[in-house]
Amino acid sequence: MAHVPAAERRPQLVQAAIDLMAREGVDAGSTRAIAAELGVAQATVHYTFGTKRDLYRAVIEQLTAELVELVRRAAPDGPHFEESLRLMAGALWQGLRQQPGRYLLFIELTTYALRNPELHEVLRAHQSDLEQTAAKMISDVAERAERPLAAPPVTLARFFLAGFDGLALRHLVIDDDASATGLEHLVAATLALAGEGRAATGAVFSTPAPRA
Repeated sequence: MAHVPAAERRPQLVQAAIDLMAREGVDAGSTRAIAAELGVAQATVHYTFGTKRDLYRAVIEQLTAELVELVRRAAPDGPHFEESLRLMAGALWQGLRQQPGRYLLFIELTTYALRNPELHEVLRAHQSDLEQTAAKMISDVAERAERPLAAPPVTLARFFLAGFDGLALRHLVIDDDASATGLEHLVAATLALAGEGRAATGAVFSTPAPRA
């Protein structure tokens, strides 16, 4: 097999680990199994990451980057604050429904990291990245809509993300209409906290109609 530089091999191994563990769980993510997933020698995994904790750290960082990018891609460019927030929430919900294994994997890794102080900072960075990204998007949308916010953007972001985490976990346990309805209420509550003045619900995760 041709030599592959470490800078190229590392993301390949991280992706192989994510694919494997999202499918079969964290316990299945041995270095041997990850190596087999990519079709390389087990020593390659040890050489690239050193320890399993280093590998888990890289996996958490990659999952964080993917989620942040999903939020950024969902950011609409329209001037309507309520519509924009609903579209962003809908994009996150679709991501959960399309790749539930990745969300479940992050929950598993979160539990593991909370019991390993060496990984606490990775979790803190993950939470901070999501909150700051969401806060920036909320701030940008409010600015385009030329409307003041009744609460700081980061407060709105934390409120929404905390609620979404709970709904995501419920969806993984019980996939029914109540979780989707809960998302509609979460968006309405976030809008009310932002000073929207009402808490009406709407179709949060439906596909928006094409604009003329």
